[in-house]
Amino acid sequence: MADLKKFLIRRVLTFIPTIVGVTIIVFLIAYVIPADPAKAWAGGEKASPEAVERIKERYHLNEPWYDQYWFLIKGLATNTLIDPRTSNPVFDDIKDRFPVTFQLAIIAFTFTILIGIPLGLISALKRNTWIDTLVRIFALIGVSTPVFWLGYLLLFVFFVKFRITNLAGVPPAPPVQITHIPIIDSLLTGNFTLFKQHLARFWLPGFVLGFMGTGVLARFVRNSFLEALSGDYIQFLKAKGVPKLRMYRHALKNALVPIVTVLGLQFGGLLAGTPITETVFALPGMGRYAILSIQNLDFPAVVAITFIYAIIYVTANLVVDILYAVIDPRVRY
Repeated sequence: MADLKKFLIRRVLTFIPTIVGVTIIVFLIAYVIPADPAKAWAGGEKASPEAVERIKERYHLNEPWYDQYWFLIKGLATNTLIDPRTSNPVFDDIKDRFPVTFQLAIIAFTFTILIGIPLGLISALKRNTWIDTLVRIFALIGVSTPVFWLGYLLLFVFFVKFRITNLAGVPPAPPVQITHIPIIDSLLTGNFTLFKQHLARFWLPGFVLGFMGTGVLARFVRNSFLEALSGDYIQFLKAKGVPKLRMYRHALKNALVPIVTVLGLQFGGLLAGTPITETVFALPGMGRYAILSIQNLDFPAVVAITFIYAIIYVTANLVVDILYAVIDPRVRY
């Protein structure tokens, strides 16, 4: 327990320079863009010079870059940084949109696991057969297919042609403010009718988001399982006449460590990689909020979203490291 505590403290301390470094890089990229954000926030070319100057003073845009960065970081730490586009604290806007993104990521992650892991195992067990070839072709298609193209294609098929799915925002719907995770709440409370409604709303964009991860995971599971099956201990178990199912269970346990690494990074990537999917399906989540913020030169919101994404990624890495020791007792903190 003491080793775990020391490990967590060390990792948290390494998170700080990582997150700060990410926010500095994003801020500097926004800082060097040849555009006037104050004029954009004040209404564009029609904005009066007085209004532009007031905004510059409010957001310290006339000061050196390090003073501007300190203003943003201090505002994030105290939740006093106001989004110039919505006039709300940026973390309040993110809090309203995060549940949509989280639900989408959970469904996409579920699709990835339920499809990617079985396909990878089947491909490994049927190595160099037509089944293996089909799985590898599917994985290649999954890795290569653009998310926006697949999203519009499935929208056309399921909504325009057959109208068999309830899609959020199609036709356009008013903005939705969600302050909890409805799909999880409805499942935990046993309200399966509400759960079905939310699942009907998110399953198609969730599949689109998770499709690429399915291909990546299937290929990785196949390679990891094949490597585990080629180990000397498997040959020893064969010589002892151990049943195949038991051998496969031992091999899968040894193949889990690299698979868990991929799953942890994929979940972080799903949470941070929703902008295109949310834009295609008109979902009011963090990804769409990020796209609108970039389009409107809304740098405070962009830095805040980057800050959240950085925390998600480093937390996913921490969880993966802890799971290593749970899966493989040889791993120590």
